[in-house]
Amino acid sequence: VQVVESGGGLVQPGGSLRLSCAASGFTFSSYAMSWYRQAPGKERELVADITGAGGSEYYTDSVKGRFTISRDNAKNTVYLQMNSLKPEDTAVYYCNAYRGRENYWGQGTQVTVSS
Repeated sequence: VQVVESGGGLVQPGGSLRLSCAASGFTFSSYAMSWYRQAPGKERELVADITGAGGSEYYTDSVKGRFTISRDNAKNTVYLQMNSLKPEDTAVYYCNAYRGRENYWGQGTQVTVSS
């Protein structure tokens, strides 16, 4: 099983980034997918979540209206489009695949929002 994030980087406040998470080794469409983030000195928090078929999404309040989670089951990939980025969005972003008690994590990708 592999879950690999990409797309992080340094961006100015107000800018945009799109994170990607490529998965392999399991039946991707059967798993819900989530994006978490962890800022220095803080606990890891759930940012967004999408069901296996992509019919239902969840966003934490601080990113609603700015971030969009989506998935392409044909490509075994989930995305996080991040717009209007703020310095407080700076964190390591992690991709997670889960189904029942099965849980797979990526290694994380750094997002830094700074002028």
